[in-house]
Amino acid sequence: MRDIAFGQYYPANGILHRLDPRGKILMLITFLVLVFCTSNYYALSVIVASVALIVMLSKVPVRLYFKSLKMIVFIIIFTSILNLFYATGEVVCEFWIFKITREGINNAVFVCVRIICLIFVSSTLTFTTSPTDLTDALERLMKPLTIFHVKVHEIAMMMTIALRFVPLLLEETDKIRSAQKARGADMESGNLIQRIKALIPVLIPLFVSAFRRAYDLAVAMECRCYHGGKGRTRMKSLHFIKRDYITFLVVLLIISGVVLCNVFLPQVAR
Repeated sequence: MRDIAFGQYYPANGILHRLDPRGKILMLITFLVLVFCTSNYYALSVIVASVALIVMLSKVPVRLYFKSLKMIVFIIIFTSILNLFYATGEVVCEFWIFKITREGINNAVFVCVRIICLIFVSSTLTFTTSPTDLTDALERLMKPLTIFHVKVHEIAMMMTIALRFVPLLLEETDKIRSAQKARGADMESGNLIQRIKALIPVLIPLFVSAFRRAYDLAVAMECRCYHGGKGRTRMKSLHFIKRDYITFLVVLLIISGVVLCNVFLPQVAR
């Protein structure tokens, strides 16, 4: 669990670190939609090449991106296998009651690549954006909701704190498991029911630790006279500059490439 890197900020001097966080969030949303608009391998190749470029420009070690996949590697494999068998069309391989079709292979490849691309791009946002900048960006983007009396600042703060606590709680879970094993607890043998019962000595201290961290954070915020977003000033003022507009132009070119591949190149049977 200590190897899970999702939600962590990696300090570096890459181009993506210096971009406006509001633009990065908007581009992430655009990319998430764009990934599911690919209808052939040409468009999918454009997406994969774009993700490779993003990873390279982030100046973040590639191993951290693959660590982010650890949480969902089972979901990727399981979903790909389901798509491999549950499809109709030209049969490529058949054994017993199972049939692997060409359409099933296409579905499995598309699902696997799409999920990996989504995780890589989502991880890039947290790797290259500090929690403070992320909070400011979310608050600015949701500011129009204030006309409906939505507490935008508090929502943005809670989202950022929750994202920041993910790696902390995972690390705490790993420490508690190691401590319980050192006391003789057996968590890896027995049937499913026994393994679930063995997790109780881990979950109870974890909840206690989580509430303690939340209380300490609340006390620290109160000691610093934090009273929500009303009347607060910001140390940094966010402004779009030349490199942000250039990035928007590159994203527009990627969108155009995917659309052209979908329209003018052969579609994949699925």
